Amino acid sequence: MLAAQLGGNVRPDLPPFQGGLAGMFGYELAPSFESVPVARIDEFEMPALAVGLYDVVVAFDHDQNAAWLICQDWSDNDPAARLALFRQCLASEIASTHAPAESVVTRLSRKELAPQYLLPYESLTSNFSADKYLRTVRRVIDYIYAGDVYQVNLSQRLLHPAHGSTVDLYCRLRERNPAPMAGYLDGGNWQVVSASPERFLRIAERQVETRPIKGTAARTRNADLDRVAGHQLAISPKDRAENVMIVDLLRNDLSRACQPASVRVIQLCGLETYAWVQHLVSVVEGMLRDGVQPFDLLRFAFPGGSVTGVPKIRAMQIIAELEPTVRGPYCGSLGYLGIGGQMDTNILIRTITQARGWWQIPVGGGIVADSDPQHEYEETWHKANGMLQALRP
Repeated sequence: MLAAQLGGNVRPDLPPFQGGLAGMFGYELAPSFESVPVARIDEFEMPALAVGLYDVVVAFDHDQNAAWLICQDWSDNDPAARLALFRQCLASEIASTHAPAESVVTRLSRKELAPQYLLPYESLTSNFSADKYLRTVRRVIDYIYAGDVYQVNLSQRLLHPAHGSTVDLYCRLRERNPAPMAGYLDGGNWQVVSASPERFLRIAERQVETRPIKGTAARTRNADLDRVAGHQLAISPKDRAENVMIVDLLRNDLSRACQPASVRVIQLCGLETYAWVQHLVSVVEGMLRDGVQPFDLLRFAFPGGSVTGVPKIRAMQIIAELEPTVRGPYCGSLGYLGIGGQMDTNILIRTITQARGWWQIPVGGGIVADSDPQHEYEETWHKANGMLQALRP
């Protein structure tokens, strides 16, 4: 539909995004799709949706050491004039990317923030104390035993004063915590810096893929210990059950947009290794029904079940009750909806958001009936480790 409306041309020999919509879909966009509440406190006032329509794309393939400049003809401007304007904008963008974040807006004072708890890490605070997080995990477990939910994703938000260039922060994060669905988005007064390992939704030739992550083990840099930890994770009844719940939820979400009987599980609880953690990753595929557009699928499935819980609506209600602050970009998605019907979006986990002079570093995990509160709290720090490594030059 997007290609037909804009008159775009899609070439199969070029990278999949050749123009279209791209940007950030924040977690608090969910109330636009479903009747769900949001958390009480929103100090940073991040947009729920920040998406642009792009007719010029610079695409890089680092494996092939190749790059493309792709321009769609959506205006009456002379092609030579358009190219000259693009070069001017590109030069300006390159010159401005290393401006310090503090120069953009006034930093919020600590008094303007939600209550913060000191942590044993220089200048780092959280909206949960360790004891409060443990007690909140127990409240989630009470909801599970009461029959409200089977699983809830609970997170704490870490804060650190921002300093220097956010682009440099992204480069450090990409180097120290590489991830397949990483991305950077500059919103002017705010930036999203993500080293996400998780794909949310991908569409290629109307074939849909989602890759939910549930189940985490820390890495130790000792190959033998990591191998044992990975094996224990792969056979853990608790972690496998957590993953299967989300797979079932996503099969249901995809079935709302895909052809009957086309939704199938390609991989269940496969073990994948990243820089600082190991994860259980499943893969679910389907084929879009005729007449269903990529945005329809996004609307049906957003936000991803791996960062909400099961059933999704009740889990999100509990999240809004128990987490004191809104999530913002965290647990939303970063990605594109291309003119040729292609779509690729991540889940914004392992993500740092810069706004009002602060780095927000949220981390969480899925709580189920047999969760151990102390283990769940420690898991959030395993996930934070790679991001914390990037804070220092």
